[in-house]
Amino acid sequence: MKAYLQILLWPLLAATAGAVEINQQRAQFNYQMFCQGCHTPDGTGAMSVPRMKDQVGYFLETPRGREYLVRVPGSATSALDNEELAEVLNWILVEFAGDSLSPDYQAYSADEVSRMRRQPLNEVEDYRAQLLVEIARAKTEQ
Repeated sequence: MKAYLQILLWPLLAATAGAVEINQQRAQFNYQMFCQGCHTPDGTGAMSVPRMKDQVGYFLETPRGREYLVRVPGSATSALDNEELAEVLNWILVEFAGDSLSPDYQAYSADEVSRMRRQPLNEVEDYRAQLLVEIARAKTEQ
């Protein structure tokens, strides 16, 4: 069933993303090479690494949350270029977000990633803690 949903979601993502082009195979490969060592193959996160599975979509509920996914050091300072990072982030959202992802979300573009990653986060844990409160507040206001 999951594979069937992914087959349906990828064309929808491409259609709703505007000019964003997604190379699913490259995105998955880059996730495996640069992300899954800490975030695990299924997005559950190893040890103290935050869980993405069924939760990562909530970060798109606020502008700061959207930026967070790009500005965390693993994203902002990765060897991936802006297009590849946008693809990986979009792949992560489709692959792992589950019900946490709004059906009308906007996919990341290479230009957006380029702007956001110029200022990597330094105090990631504090920023994330504040952000989780902000996201919870935004969800209760909906």
